[in-house]
Amino acid sequence: MAYKKKVKNLLTGKTIIKPDPVDEEVLFNGGVMITETDPAGIITYANRKFREMTVYTKEEFIGSPHHINRHPDMPSAVYEDMWNTIQSGEYWEGYVKNMRKDGKYYWVIVWIKPKFDENGNIVGYIAGRKVPDRNMIKRVEEQYKKMKEEEKKGLS
Repeated sequence: MAYKKKVKNLLTGKTIIKPDPVDEEVLFNGGVMITETDPAGIITYANRKFREMTVYTKEEFIGSPHHINRHPDMPSAVYEDMWNTIQSGEYWEGYVKNMRKDGKYYWVIVWIKPKFDENGNIVGYIAGRKVPDRNMIKRVEEQYKKMKEEEKKGLS
């Protein structure tokens, strides 16, 4: 999946232009960053800590697809694995490099689990974030870089 510069908020109808990436990290120092989405990945809830970290407003988030804060360095295969896992009703966890509204980035360990109705149907997803291990980020970055290179080769 190519880097998407525009995101349409389905609730407000507004188009949000994503920034170009800025090579400056903002460290996630902990706290609780929670989001909830519908089954299609449209944000239905974003707590204050998440909004503060990403610099997006509640109005920008609610109704937007969760890829609003996707960093272009992230390989598509990571998201394919995530979607396959959570759509099958399972818990997923992984390292994610996200991009803020100002273009700066931050690393987190994201966990996502499906929310079910009384009949066992998936009605949405809830995601939380943990502080990543700094040494592990270096390894994950190298792995993701290789994965992105493979993606580019596959597209040529």
